[in-house]
This record gives sequence, structure tokens and C-alpha cells, in this order.
Amino acid sequence: MVAQQRGEEHTGLPSAVVDCALYEDGHRIPGQVSLDTIMQRIDPQAGRFAWIGLYEPTAEQLQEVADAFGLHPLAVEDAVHAHQRPKLERYDDILFLVLKTIVYIDHEKITETSEIVDTGEVMVFAGPGFAITVRHGSAPPMDGVRRALQEDPQQLRCGPAAVLHAVADMVVDRYMNVADAFASDVDVLEAEVFSPDTPVDAGRIYQLKRELLEFKRAVMPLSGALQRLSDTTLPHIPPQVSAYFRDVADHHQRVREQILSFDELITGMLSASIAQLGVQQNADMRRISAWAALVAVPTMLVGVYGMNFEYMPELRSPYGYPAVLTVIAVACTAVYRALRRNKWL
Repeated sequence: MVAQQRGEEHTGLPSAVVDCALYEDGHRIPGQVSLDTIMQRIDPQAGRFAWIGLYEPTAEQLQEVADAFGLHPLAVEDAVHAHQRPKLERYDDILFLVLKTIVYIDHEKITETSEIVDTGEVMVFAGPGFAITVRHGSAPPMDGVRRALQEDPQQLRCGPAAVLHAVADMVVDRYMNVADAFASDVDVLEAEVFSPDTPVDAGRIYQLKRELLEFKRAVMPLSGALQRLSDTTLPHIPPQVSAYFRDVADHHQRVREQILSFDELITGMLSASIAQLGVQQNADMRRISAWAALVAVPTMLVGVYGMNFEYMPELRSPYGYPAVLTVIAVACTAVYRALRRNKWL
């Protein structure tokens, strides 16, 4: 796996190359080939094309491949620097697809600093007789996609379009898996928000919303690109592959709808949490006011009898002190019952 992630050196190819192969009539031609050999042997008319996979190539490494296949400088610049929005661009007869990958990060509990998703990027160049995949960050290796295609010669006979579809299908399938896992986080936090026994800090909800926003930015812009790939007017996209792209677009639409529903739920949870905080503060203020009212009664009476006047009622009576205590107790009891009856205590 380490060798796949960093790239294995191939004769005459940049060190960033993870895998390189020639395919003919839906089957991989055995052996490793140099860049010059690839250029001599690819033949779209004969059903022979090359698939080169790279992981985080430098500008010089990618430029060597770009010069061989005539890639547009703007697309090459995007593929080197990454951090692009999902998009599909056409440069003459070469298609350039940018995809954001999503990895779900396992966690025991959502906190104010939890990382739930991590993003990477996959770029695909599809041209006459070649497909080039470029990965960045946490984008998953393409070996699984390559093996699956090699086990389906009929699909692989569609050439670079089959690679383009396989990569897009893999990325969108991962979107669906992440969305299902994200749904569990939303359900758990929603149950906590509306549980009277476990108040939820609004910071945890906001962190979930921030992670959803990162997920949303990766998924949403891809819709237009998939719709265009479903169109048979693009070069190197045969009608049978366009039908597969429509299926990918349907799956992508499902994820879009899930993300929108998550967004609404989390916004509702955040509003509910803030409302609960306001209600709790009001309840606390009522309790404080109620206890202040209870304390005010004896304070008033004691304050009156603490004044230095010679002539005051019951001042010299042997029953004056217990009488005042009795009045305080009766008044406090009456106020307490009134507050309890009105649910202030």
C-alpha cells in the first residue's frame, strides 16, 4: 500500500507514477512500458489505449506527461496545485474532470473540534487513446478501480470513457457511504438536543454544521459535470457509457438531497438549542427572582425593627420577638406557596 500511495518507478516515467498500462480490446497488455513506448503503441482506432495513474506529482513530473500527450497548460496547472472545485472542462478533444473525494473519520463523540470528513482530489484526463488519473491528499488509490475494470473487458473496451466513468462512480459511491455515516451523527446529536437529561453545547452542533459544509462543497458542484457527461455529444463518450453516467448522476442526486436534509435538520437543531438555552435562562431568572422575593419578606420586617426608634409596637413586649418570627414564617410560607402555584419554583 505504501508503494501504491507514493508511487512506483517505471522505466522512462516520472517517479510519481503509481501504475501504467496499455489496454487492447478490453485486456491489459502484460509488462511495463516507457513513455515513448506508450506514445508509439496507443491506437484509438485499434482499441488500444494507455492508463497512467499518478499520485501528487510535481510540476516537472506532470509536465513530462503533459508534453507527451498534449495536455492543456491550464489543466496541468490545476492538476498540480489541486484545491479545485469539482468541474468538467474540455480542451479540444481532451476532457478534464476534477472530483473531490470524501473520507469519513471515525470518532466516538462529536466535540467542538471533531473532524468528521476529510477531502482529497482526483483529476482525470481523457483523450484519444489515453486516460491519466492524478490523485491528491486523502483520495483513495485507484488499484481497486483498475482491478474492477480489468475484470470487465466489455466495459474496458469503451476506452478512456470507461476509466472516466469508473473513477466518477467510485467517488460518488463513497459519497453515499459517507452520507449514511453522517446520518448516524445527525441522529445521535438530534436525540441529545431534544433530550431533557442531556443538554447539548451549541458548539458541537455548529462543528457538525461546519463539517457538513465541507461535505457539501465537495458534492454539490459535481452535478453539472455529471449532467454534461451524460450527454453523448462530448468526445470519447460513447452512448453506452453515457447511460452509465446517468446512473452515477442519479446516485449523486440522492446524496445531494441527503445533504440538503442534513443541513435543514442541523439548522433546526441549532435553533432549538439556542431556544432551549433562552428558556433555561428565563427559568433560572424566575427562580432567582422567586428566592429574592422570599428573602425580601424577612429582610423588610427585620429592617423595620432594626431602626433606632424608642416607641415601636411590641418593642418591650415579652412576646414581640416570637410574634415577629411567626409573622416572617407565615409571610414566607404564603409567598412560597404562591410561587410554587405559579411554577416559579
